[in-house]
Amino acid sequence: MKLSKADMLLYAVTDRTWLNGKTLAATVEEILKSGITFLQLREKELDYDDFLTEALAIGALAKKYNVPFVINDDVKIAMAANADGVHVGQDDGNVAVLRKEIGDKILGVSVHTVEQALKAQEEGADYLGVGAMFATDTKTDATVVSKDTLKAIGNAVDIPIVIIGGVNKDTIPQFKNCGAHGAAVVSAIFAQKNPVAATKELVKLCSEVF
Repeated sequence: MKLSKADMLLYAVTDRTWLNGKTLAATVEEILKSGITFLQLREKELDYDDFLTEALAIGALAKKYNVPFVINDDVKIAMAANADGVHVGQDDGNVAVLRKEIGDKILGVSVHTVEQALKAQEEGADYLGVGAMFATDTKTDATVVSKDTLKAIGNAVDIPIVIIGGVNKDTIPQFKNCGAHGAAVVSAIFAQKNPVAATKELVKLCSEVF
């Protein structure tokens, strides 16, 4: 799938912690309808079979709404589910090797420095996740990245950039003209009482900021 900077506008990362009895698929379809532009399936606890079953179901929804869909970390699941791609961190394997393994699928890479960003771009990354911009409960060991570093990364690379880590409706306005093309959110959607309203508000906000 060809990726554009516009696809980064509102990047949703799933989290089943706050589903409150609803299925993940039901919530994902609601936010797909409400305007998210990119979807990452993140699971840390499911076994292979359950993860694959879920990835197939969520992937079908993303395809229905024509939204790029990637798997967090797990290349085997991404390939088996025929996801659009995979997103990896700095400790999840060599980017150049992963690029060969997944072919022309989308490859997203988390980076914290200009050097990491340039290396990821050179080795075949299609987009970068830059962060954490703030401390976050969803990734307690995350490295916090300054706005100056974000701007420097934006000036150094040509591929799309999405910010992540403590990003929500209150913090997003701080990132106007900082070099990013969108925001990746977790709790800002999934922890809200009304994910649909939260998504619509975030789409509007991101359209004004990025």
